[in-house]
Amino acid sequence: MREPLAIVHLSYGIPRAGVPSPASFRRWTEAALAGARRRRAAELSIRIVGTREGRALNRTYRGKDYATNVLSFPTDLPPGVRLPLLGDIAICAPVVRREAAEQDKPITHHWAHLTVHGVLHLLGYDHIEEAEAEKMEALETRVLKGLGIPNPYQP
Repeated sequence: MREPLAIVHLSYGIPRAGVPSPASFRRWTEAALAGARRRRAAELSIRIVGTREGRALNRTYRGKDYATNVLSFPTDLPPGVRLPLLGDIAICAPVVRREAAEQDKPITHHWAHLTVHGVLHLLGYDHIEEAEAEKMEALETRVLKGLGIPNPYQP
């Protein structure tokens, strides 16, 4: 049995009904890490939140007063400290459900996409500048294709 590339700690701020399994989150995380060519083990936390908690996090950390789909909080380790900790991700389940319905895509595909997206943010990828966005979206699309999920950026 191989050692896992990722240790994923899950916590829930809402009931778990309708939320993918821990194994799914680990598989999607490992796919993102492999796609980004990270070869070292990684450890991160994913918290599944409701609208109230998602809104509070977005307001506190981004100054935006609404619940968003995914937030990433990279670990800021002191210089010289080498631990596998990548950071934390918060995914807002009601927003995931709403967006999947609006975009007419399988909800599991959207969960996978947002997990991959969040992990890539923890690795330093961003989409503020257009060139960065193109690079990140191309990587997300490639990772998701490897999981059998179509390009989330095409209708």
